[in-house]
Amino acid sequence: MKTLLNLIWLVLAGFWLAVGYVVAGVICCVLIVTIPFGIASFRMANYVLWPFGRTVVDKPTAGAMSTIGNVIWLIVAGWWLALEHILTGIAQCVTIIGIPLGIANFKMVPISLMPLGKQIVSTDRAFAGYGR
Repeated sequence: MKTLLNLIWLVLAGFWLAVGYVVAGVICCVLIVTIPFGIASFRMANYVLWPFGRTVVDKPTAGAMSTIGNVIWLIVAGWWLALEHILTGIAQCVTIIGIPLGIANFKMVPISLMPLGKQIVSTDRAFAGYGR
């Protein structure tokens, strides 16, 4: 089921959402100072391409710099990536088949707003207590 949802997701939303993250990542890497944001953006692009079967957990080693970085990310790129998820989620919820995809989009809004200090793991590892 995860593979089927991921394939539908990739065609209907994943590719275009990932393009948004890649553009943000390239811009951040060009600006040198914001390279950590670019790396986080590329990580999120990978997650957005194939989200089902994976989840986001807090990284236990994240510190205060992650919080400061998240505030900067929110101002620079996070708000428009979150808006992209919200608009795509609303469009997907219009159809019955798209409702699970829309819900997945809405679940990605918090991570698109504050990606630093988070870790993407498979759902099997997350439910086994990994990262807690």
